[in-house]
Amino acid sequence: MRAFTALVLSVTLAFPAFSQEAVDEVSTLKIFEASEVDLLQFTWTDRPILVFADSPFDPRFEEQIELLKADAEELMIRDVVVITDTDPAGMSELRKELRPRGFGLVLLGKDGQVKLRKPSPWDVREITHAIDKWPIRLKEIRDEQGKS
Repeated sequence: MRAFTALVLSVTLAFPAFSQEAVDEVSTLKIFEASEVDLLQFTWTDRPILVFADSPFDPRFEEQIELLKADAEELMIRDVVVITDTDPAGMSELRKELRPRGFGLVLLGKDGQVKLRKPSPWDVREITHAIDKWPIRLKEIRDEQGKS
């Protein structure tokens, strides 16, 4: 009987650790390079945030990435993915289409349309407040609350 109790106790205690690992994996912000993605893959599933700079060492770029990582969970709740482009010479399709000058932050909706452009870093609180005003996000919030 003691062996059975020990087995049940060890299994019970193991599951919280396993589930915490799974939560940690899920709460990691998805960051992609512009050259690796096609925006169409995110249409109606994710809200891309594009971060442009002329160099990965641009202090504004570094600050923006740190701000996004610092509160990744709030972005994940809103289906945000981050796409970076720090190579102006590479002329990615995104860079050709959106024509950033130096540092630029561009927020896209799930419909793929540009919703907001910023020439300086924004913290997650400002980003999430902006996203939460968009019609599709408002519908998601209502659906989560059980109101349609």
